[in-house]
Amino acid sequence: MIQLGALQLAQPLWLLLLLLLPVWWLLARRRRPAAIVFSRVPVLARGPRAGRTVTKILAILRNLALLCGIVALARPRSGARAETSTSEGINMVIAFDISSSMLAMDFQPQNRLEVARAKIKQFVQTRSSDRIGIVAFSGEALTQVPLTTDYPVVQQALDNLQPGQLEDGTAIGTAIATAANRLKDAPGKSRVLIILTDGVNNRGAIDPRTAAKAAAQFGIKIYGIGVGTEGMAPVPVGRGLFGLRYEMQKVEIDDALLTDISTSTGGRYFRARDPAALQSITEQINALERTPVRSRTYVRYSELFRWPLGAMLALLAAELLLLSWKGPLP
Repeated sequence: MIQLGALQLAQPLWLLLLLLLPVWWLLARRRRPAAIVFSRVPVLARGPRAGRTVTKILAILRNLALLCGIVALARPRSGARAETSTSEGINMVIAFDISSSMLAMDFQPQNRLEVARAKIKQFVQTRSSDRIGIVAFSGEALTQVPLTTDYPVVQQALDNLQPGQLEDGTAIGTAIATAANRLKDAPGKSRVLIILTDGVNNRGAIDPRTAAKAAAQFGIKIYGIGVGTEGMAPVPVGRGLFGLRYEMQKVEIDDALLTDISTSTGGRYFRARDPAALQSITEQINALERTPVRSRTYVRYSELFRWPLGAMLALLAAELLLLSWKGPLP
């Protein structure tokens, strides 16, 4: 295969036949010419040079036809080269705590849920080819969106998350098990679980550490995010005449548990004490879980041999027409 700029010859060895053309020309010149080239009287009437001129024209047509035929055998073609980048996406489930404590107002002027939802939505926007699922949990866990690349659906599911949709409490082990069940059979090698919570495991029959060890067996890496300030925070304790009633309570997040379940799977635990810290955490996770990109080159060839082949046929036709008009081949 020979590349000549945008043109390519798929079978260039046929061009070696071009070397035979000069040999044929030499043999033709050494051959003794016929006494009478044409038998047509009108040709002879124009003098001896008329037959020689026509003979030269016929030789040129034949040589050009052979040249075009050899070029056609070499299969000239042009390629429209397109670089296509494909990404091997990550399988990622975000387990989102929607217990009532997520309404705590320690991220003024918004509560924990609103801030966490906004930052996770920004995080989803940074992904391009990953399959993302959403699991909501409190005292129980439920898949809101299975793994998908339909990011508008993921964003809408995040907008719809509200406390009260599930039984209240914090079942971290159940959340891990539910998310792992979605991830374990996902295609590809990268499987990530982001679990975002603000509490202490107090519900569910599945121990979080046991669930994390089982998830690690499927190659699932857990990133834990604890959402909440240090010390005291206004936490909803019921409803009053004017909406939710808040009381100052101590913020309790089981950092030790979340650290254990994260590090045991090769992940990390982060504590988000304010909106800026939560933003930084999602950016760090985004950097840690980058998508490996592979580039592939696809070339669609356009075959051009039809042009020299057509030219050869046209030249042969011209030679035959000239012969039929003037006389037999010399």
